[in-house]
Amino acid sequence: MNLNTGEILAEQVTEARTFVRRLKGLMFTKALPQAACLHIEPCRSIHTFFMNYAIDVLHLDRNHTIVGIESRVVPGRIGANIKNTASVVELPAGSIAQTRTQIGQAVQFQ
Repeated sequence: MNLNTGEILAEQVTEARTFVRRLKGLMFTKALPQAACLHIEPCRSIHTFFMNYAIDVLHLDRNHTIVGIESRVVPGRIGANIKNTASVVELPAGSIAQTRTQIGQAVQFQ
């Protein structure tokens, strides 16, 4: 949930906290359902190698404040390395624009 706007970013959150789960991420998946996301922690940046679709990415600091945004990262790319990133949230492409999400806003996981 975006605490500043009250928008639900995803109803289903999958956590990736182990080395293997962080490494696999969304590789080889066919799609990321519209109401789902992947929270990778710890994580400073992402890649979209071996993916079949674009994603939106939120970069969060340790307090879950958004410090960076990447919209519609297409397959086969290396994501940005944004200062103070402690974790990332991977969302379906278009989610950031739909939910009016911006840098400086806070995210809460329930």
